[in-house]
Amino acid sequence: MYEFSIDTSSKPDLYRDLLAALDALTASEPDPVANMANAAALIWEYLPALNWAGFYRLIDGELVLGPFQGKVACIRISLGKGVCGTAASTLKTQLVADVHAFPGHITCDTASASELVVPILQDGRLIAVLDLDSPETGRFDEQDAVGCEAISALLSGRI
Repeated sequence: MYEFSIDTSSKPDLYRDLLAALDALTASEPDPVANMANAAALIWEYLPALNWAGFYRLIDGELVLGPFQGKVACIRISLGKGVCGTAASTLKTQLVADVHAFPGHITCDTASASELVVPILQDGRLIAVLDLDSPETGRFDEQDAVGCEAISALLSGRI
């Protein structure tokens, strides 16, 4: 059993401790699915106000559902479609305050109101995206984006 000391008093502290815990969890594990599963579980446990946290992997030119926490999800997403597909095709973090205002948003869970999607690159090429959804409009901000980009950078060599 793993136990972590995660300081939730501020976002910088939260992401610092989350990154350290994730590093400890994945440093010696070579299996990418195990590392994505533990990352999704850790994020789900410590980030507040989420209704989905997980990964979509790039397989044969499309995003395919990977390990996650939350309700049943869309299985395949085309590049350029929805928030995840946009992050994947542009290789840029997508910070969406209101998913209902995002052109072409794909509704997997009607409770989702905001979303943060971070591309995960390995040697400059996309391998996956980290996807976080919240039932709260405006849940994610730049601190969340920076924190999740650090998580994605750490995971890039471990998934």
